[in-house]
Amino acid sequence: MEKAPSAAPSILPRLATSGAVSVVLWVVWSLAQRYALKGLFMYKGWMYESRGSGSKVSLTTRLWFCGVRLLKGKNPLLFSYQSTLPKLPLPSLDDTMERYLRSVRPLLDDANYARMEGLAKDFRHGIAQKLQRYLWLKSWWSSNYVSDWWEEYVYLRGRSPIMVNSNFYAIDAILVKLTSNQAARAANLVYASFLFRRGIDSQQMTPIMVQNTVPLCSRQYERIFNTTRVPGVETDQLVHYQDSQHVAVYHRGRFFKLPVYHKHRLLQPCDLQRQLEHILSNESAPQVGEERLAALTAGERSAWAKLREAHFRKGLNRISLDAIEKAAFVLVLDEDEYGYDPKDPGQLNHYARSLLHGRGHDRWFDKSFNLIVGSNARVGFNAEHSWADAPIMGHYWEFVLAQDFFILKYDEAGNTLGFSSLELPNPVRLRWDLSPELVSHIEASSLAAVALLEDVDLHLLTHTAYGKGFMKKCRCSPDAFLQMALQLAYYRDAGRFSLTYEASMTRLFREGRTETVRPVTCESRAWVLAMQEPNATVQERRQKLAVACARHQRGYQDAMCGKGIDRHLFCLYVVSKYLEVDSPFLREVLSEPWRLSTSQTPHNQTSLLDLSKFPDFISAGGGFGPVADDGYGVSYLIAGEDHLFFHVSSKRSSPETDSLRFAKHIEQSLKDMRALFE
Repeated sequence: MEKAPSAAPSILPRLATSGAVSVVLWVVWSLAQRYALKGLFMYKGWMYESRGSGSKVSLTTRLWFCGVRLLKGKNPLLFSYQSTLPKLPLPSLDDTMERYLRSVRPLLDDANYARMEGLAKDFRHGIAQKLQRYLWLKSWWSSNYVSDWWEEYVYLRGRSPIMVNSNFYAIDAILVKLTSNQAARAANLVYASFLFRRGIDSQQMTPIMVQNTVPLCSRQYERIFNTTRVPGVETDQLVHYQDSQHVAVYHRGRFFKLPVYHKHRLLQPCDLQRQLEHILSNESAPQVGEERLAALTAGERSAWAKLREAHFRKGLNRISLDAIEKAAFVLVLDEDEYGYDPKDPGQLNHYARSLLHGRGHDRWFDKSFNLIVGSNARVGFNAEHSWADAPIMGHYWEFVLAQDFFILKYDEAGNTLGFSSLELPNPVRLRWDLSPELVSHIEASSLAAVALLEDVDLHLLTHTAYGKGFMKKCRCSPDAFLQMALQLAYYRDAGRFSLTYEASMTRLFREGRTETVRPVTCESRAWVLAMQEPNATVQERRQKLAVACARHQRGYQDAMCGKGIDRHLFCLYVVSKYLEVDSPFLREVLSEPWRLSTSQTPHNQTSLLDLSKFPDFISAGGGFGPVADDGYGVSYLIAGEDHLFFHVSSKRSSPETDSLRFAKHIEQSLKDMRALFE
């Protein structure tokens, strides 16, 4: 009997063709979806539309929202949208010149303003167009025409100490305390930190979305762990390692290497607590010079680079330095207690100072961050600034605190949960070969660091009279409301208006970092003067405040949408230096001091912490050192509906500044602004 012919030979080509067509269609759809999203993300009209109750959204924006939500898909990975984010647009010269001149008008008298107009005109009709063409080319071939130069020239090429001048800090949730056990608290936070790293490495962390629709760039998360800043004679480098299985621990002047994995599995908090207890109970003395070794990272960068090359290039010092620099991060187990008492503000000031600079020798300032745990289990961090901006560390901090408070928890005795049964080797004590010559350099660096930190005047203001809820009832943006309070406080403190810096983000664009908002405007000046004018009516002051807040809000929106002033001028200046062309206009603009430098601490970046239910669990925010010798640095946190935190820094050596005095002016300004609406 003859067999029927097999159908397989005729089916296989059809299956192969069908598969190839499917692949082609999938690729075409993916590319079409990517470019469609990229086009949609270029639209920024939604940013300028009111989102308050009763406000109307335009038809264009409604259709745009529908298109984005249709195309962006569900359950995105952390880096899912990186290729769909648009590039930061290059503003036109005319727009930047117009915005700049408008920003300095309230700061200059007629004669100086006319002079600045002349400089701007000469620049615009001189070399500006040539510099702009170079920037235009860079904006086409690079992912972001600003960020690489900003990282290099603003951070890595800086030769002054990064302690106080660059690094920033954040504080614990000071209104709650679940344990006083230092080892237990440190163990939970180390464990939570590695969960956060796992979320980044696996991309299971959800990207931050504005209004749950528009993604922010996630690139800065890549370097939060396993990263160190390496000093150079002329410029530093950021070195990121693909993986790290340990943390470096500093306790009582000794360094330890603490492995956090056992047989490729992350140690549980109870195991980590037991390992940390070994370190805390270790009675060995520091080697000569070891206790203050980290002061080298607090000093002038070129000097540290030369010492690192001369004394840490090989041998025992190289091995121990690698253990620190290649660690996921540095854990500092402090001997001091940190606390908060409303009746004793000095406690909180001491707490913040310790996080900002410590003793000058007990923080490894080059690491991406130091996790700091006080002897009474109060915590905080100190972060190096070049690799990322504050929102990234803010996200990390919210995550680890929420994990600590609501998921990991503690038993009734304050210990971590669970029982440690693993046979683990003890943490490794790092050893050093510190010559007398090197020890003398370490001591000199320590003395210089102490001189720098003793000049810091830092004061924290906790404001509980009202918060975001009241400001919204005034129909003002909370950020704009507080910036006006700072302007009024500064005018009362200094008796003049000064150039003011507020940090905004440009992460709506690929590899975006920050842009400057200039809060001093003609409108803010008019309101401040009205507040100081005894004959001005309440209605006049309220009306001028509303106008000033609206103007500030527009400036903030412009900065986020790539229409800022300062990054464009900065890049034009970099090109001019490359071409060896002098510009009196750019030289003057880039040398203007920011006597009031401000930043709002971000929060609500994770869904693990519902502040409406647990308002006391929010961090007290963080801060930074003063930017100008005769100015103030102010970081503020809008903590829920009824709390505000202000971190005010200045230099004791300046006869013009006083952080406590300025904090009192802030408090009085907030009180006076509330009176306008009562």
